[in-house]
Amino acid sequence: MGALILPESNAKFAEKLRFLQNAIGAVPSPFDSWLVQRGLKTLHLRMKQHGLNALAVARALENTPGVEEVIYPGLPGKTEASRRKYELAWSVLSSHARKFIGAGEGDGPPVDGFPFSGMISFRIRGGLKEAEKFLTSARLFQLAESLGGVESLAEHPALMTHGSIPPAERAVLGIGDNLIRLSVGIEEQEDLVDDVLQAVRFATGL
Repeated sequence: MGALILPESNAKFAEKLRFLQNAIGAVPSPFDSWLVQRGLKTLHLRMKQHGLNALAVARALENTPGVEEVIYPGLPGKTEASRRKYELAWSVLSSHARKFIGAGEGDGPPVDGFPFSGMISFRIRGGLKEAEKFLTSARLFQLAESLGGVESLAEHPALMTHGSIPPAERAVLGIGDNLIRLSVGIEEQEDLVDDVLQAVRFATGL
């Protein structure tokens, strides 16, 4: 959203921009712009809830026997690599985010985690069969590739977003058949935790 005013000497450049605007739809309509403006007014509230809910879900998954690994920057994890990523995530937090968490500017990361977006990846114990059972038995997490909305969504990268990548390349990237990605929404926290736990138990029997 915005405007660009060019002098007559840049007529060719203006024509090129006009072509790109028409070809790729780079400029939103007035109604789309209004929707974005309206959404920005509550963005800070939604992002806080995304983070709090995701942290609760990540903690629950990490303590579930049916889950091999949880990948969430706001958790220290159980490996040296995950701890380094945890410290990196803490280092990029803004002063506003640290204030929300209750930490001072010079404080280190909490030992039990902190809210860091609503995105979680985890490896369910088993393989493709268990992953599919999880995705079909979850009640609040809907199966979809469009992540980052106010509603909770789940997807299977190996079959969906990264399905066109050869299996050998996916393996190098760490995208196995048991990898599941969650976009945690702003629904009731307890309901979301209960939903993922029941889905894991149903899928793995653990």
